[in-house]
Amino acid sequence: PHSPSRVLHICQIPNGVTEEEVISLGLPFGKVTKLLMLKGRSQAFLEMASEEAAVSMMDYYTPITPHLRHQPVYIQYSNHRELKTDDLPNQARDQDALQAVDAEQSGNQVTERAVAADGGVHPDQGSVLRVIVENLFYPVTLETLHQIFSRFGFVMKIITFTKNNQFQALLQYADPGNAFHAKMALDGQNIYSTCCTLRVDFSRLTCLTVKYNNDKSRDFTRFDLPSGNGQPFLEPSMPPAYGNQSIIFPTYSGAVGFVPAVGFAQGAVITSAPSGHTTVPGAAGVPGNSVLLVSNLNPEAITPDGLFNLFGVYGDVHRVKIMFKKKENALVQMADANQAQLAINYLNGQRLYGRVLRTTFSKHQTVQLPCEGQEGQELTKDYSNSPLHRFKKPGSKSYRNIFPPCDTLHLANIPPSVTVDYLKNLFASAGSTVKAFRFLPKDSKMALIRLACVEEALHALIELHNYDLGDNHHLRVSFSRCSM
Repeated sequence: PHSPSRVLHICQIPNGVTEEEVISLGLPFGKVTKLLMLKGRSQAFLEMASEEAAVSMMDYYTPITPHLRHQPVYIQYSNHRELKTDDLPNQARDQDALQAVDAEQSGNQVTERAVAADGGVHPDQGSVLRVIVENLFYPVTLETLHQIFSRFGFVMKIITFTKNNQFQALLQYADPGNAFHAKMALDGQNIYSTCCTLRVDFSRLTCLTVKYNNDKSRDFTRFDLPSGNGQPFLEPSMPPAYGNQSIIFPTYSGAVGFVPAVGFAQGAVITSAPSGHTTVPGAAGVPGNSVLLVSNLNPEAITPDGLFNLFGVYGDVHRVKIMFKKKENALVQMADANQAQLAINYLNGQRLYGRVLRTTFSKHQTVQLPCEGQEGQELTKDYSNSPLHRFKKPGSKSYRNIFPPCDTLHLANIPPSVTVDYLKNLFASAGSTVKAFRFLPKDSKMALIRLACVEEALHALIELHNYDLGDNHHLRVSFSRCSM
């Protein structure tokens, strides 16, 4: 496979597929800037506006197979970094299709801009959504909702219940903007073809409290919660009477190949369910593997200690191995599979040292330590007994302070002798641009610092977590839930 590129190569396109239908595969993930159709070869090249958009598209389509005209097509990264189509013949039709799609998207975004003109989210809107499923012909589970709504951002908590004989759910995002986009895109859409219609609105609640992780409620930031009286979080089953049903999302009655802004391609299949079961990628529980494959690293900048600090935000890292012959890849072994899944949720697709990080489960079950004197043994480290683990104590407060990467960092364990200027200069020396800084009013040992971007925050956390501030104090750095 090629390394990530914003140009994607699409193969085995059925005869008669239009340019608009090919473009529709990429629209949910960002702007499509160029298209090159090779109809004689049943192939096409799709250029996204950014590499992040292309990575998101590949991450979505890797566990499933996209379809055009009910036939599977296959997508991979191209070895081209950009498409140069200006001098190619027969490009007028491709570019006309792109312009038509842009016009369609612009029309769909008018309502969104009108509602969000004050900066992205209406003052009355928050990060908690209320979801009602109408026309419930097929079962809808917590896992199904998690898969659908996760397309728009990290879902922190879900609570499902039945009220007035209707299946309902409360769902909390990490960011209100994600909730806004999910509401705009999903309200009125069908989970399954012609049934299970979503009615999505903002809840008056600002935060959800989840006491148990089971089939009725789930806190995706805390894997230490008990299951309570409900069933543990397991693969959902469907009675055989429902037969072989695919989850379709969403149906769309407009022109073929066009999709609403922030939506999915027409008839995009999330998964096909074998007879008697419906399974959603990532919803059948966590794979029983705690080893992660981390790829597309910058070999000039990354170290085992750097990966330990970064992945240690989401779990206790036991071992790290950077591949000797291909230093763009590494294996990271977490304490358990739940922590490994949490790291994937938060870190996959983040920019790190100028590259887009790829994080997935490895085929390896453990990271082997090198033999004494083996070449490159410094690239493998064992952190099993490290005193820097954040989650080594059961019920640790660290479980309640897990947040997605953001430009604002939470600093802790600051001695009284350390000043604002000292900390600003410390972060500046690590290559950060400090935009704002303040000590927390109730605890001068803690502070918030806002940097220029999320990537800078990732770099600063890697470089400065556990930095010795003197007086037997080592700086603790984590991502903040607060913005400045």
